[in-house]
Amino acid sequence: MLFMTLLRLDQNYQQFLQQLKDKIHTTQMRAMLAVNQAQLQLYWHIGMQIIKKQQQAQWGSHFLEQLSTDLRQAFPGMQGWSVTNLKRMRLFAECYPEKRPRVVDQLPWGTLSTLLHRIKDTAQRIWYAEQTLLHGWSRTILELQIESGLYDRQAENEKKITNFAEHLPQPQSDLARDMLKDPYKFDFLTLQDKAHEREIERALVSHIRDFLLELGQGFSFVGSQIPLIFDEQEFFIDMLFYHLNLRCYVVIELKATDFKPAHTGQLGFYLAAVDKQLRKEGDNRTIGLLLCKNRNKIIAEYALSNINAPIGISSYELTKAIPDTLKLSLPTVEELESELNQLEGKP
Repeated sequence: MLFMTLLRLDQNYQQFLQQLKDKIHTTQMRAMLAVNQAQLQLYWHIGMQIIKKQQQAQWGSHFLEQLSTDLRQAFPGMQGWSVTNLKRMRLFAECYPEKRPRVVDQLPWGTLSTLLHRIKDTAQRIWYAEQTLLHGWSRTILELQIESGLYDRQAENEKKITNFAEHLPQPQSDLARDMLKDPYKFDFLTLQDKAHEREIERALVSHIRDFLLELGQGFSFVGSQIPLIFDEQEFFIDMLFYHLNLRCYVVIELKATDFKPAHTGQLGFYLAAVDKQLRKEGDNRTIGLLLCKNRNKIIAEYALSNINAPIGISSYELTKAIPDTLKLSLPTVEELESELNQLEGKP
């Protein structure tokens, strides 16, 4: 017993044991993968044969029921010969009639069946397959991710310009990206496209309920033109919000022009000031949202690369101008005045 105890404490022995464990695990995984690939190859072959026979032979609608019964009798110890599973094999062959992506052959049949039934787009199906392998999702987790529209949300997030991942911890950075939109549509504002920043801000404040709906859930309005005082100098934040889910202040800076790199420096200054003067214990780091008329993705990403503050950059759209075809059908000011004069009996 003493010898065995000393052996367990020996570092060389522990290293030797770990190497053997790793080898055994690797061999087991390769064996499981080989079995899985063989099963998928068999199911794909059966699916292809079913497709060919249904096209060539007049065996009627009960062909799969008969085939299911006969295969169950021939292989009583094997599962997978139900009519439902045979239909899945046929769908498998229909989706991949020639060459299958390598990632597909690495998925368990149950997981692959879920993807085949739930996702019709090939590129989207491969994306979910890759994410399943990368994160080790179970079939249940995969179904939840599909139901939540993860693919669409991820595609939207990739278009968003932020540095949240660099300056905010998980999962706050993901939540912050999810709350961001691009563009924000202020269709409830009847402003000209050339409106000044202060005009847009005043209009948003007067329509704050609609603005909050456009921003999304979780936003609470704190105020506009919030003063920040430093050594008797005053600076004013365009709009300040508090996000209830993120537990942080959100500074929104409006620009009636295209994005310029200098805008991020100004917003970064405001974020530091809010953190210093308004942030309370329990609040997370303040987030900045810069809303510009337009923004160039490359310029915006470069501008954010050296900013030590969590900022997202988005564009916004005001109400579209009246189409020319509609303008032709609207009366002019002179025509309206003439109509009014006639109604009032004026010459």
